[in-house]
Amino acid sequence: MSSQTLEFEAREYVYDLENCGKEHGFKAEEGWELSLATTIERIAIEKKYSPTVSAKAAPEALPELLRLVKHKMVKTKYGVGKTHGYDNSPENELQYLIAFNPDRPRR
Repeated sequence: MSSQTLEFEAREYVYDLENCGKEHGFKAEEGWELSLATTIERIAIEKKYSPTVSAKAAPEALPELLRLVKHKMVKTKYGVGKTHGYDNSPENELQYLIAFNPDRPRR
């Protein structure tokens, strides 16, 4: 992926996070946690938390996409909490960037 494409993807992802936060009534002190995940991990996170926002990307582009999103989230109303990389997952299996709020479990 080119740097312009990654920049656009990051901007679009942050836009989606802001909209999702507004739609679900996030308060100012609430934020998102970002994670790089495999398909199985993404499904597990989606079953455990609501809302979630995920984006699929090439495994080699994910670290840069995560960095760009974290940088852009600093400038928004909703901050970024922890970031998870799932060190136990081989890098070539990581396919998703997923955001969730650990204080909002699925009911």
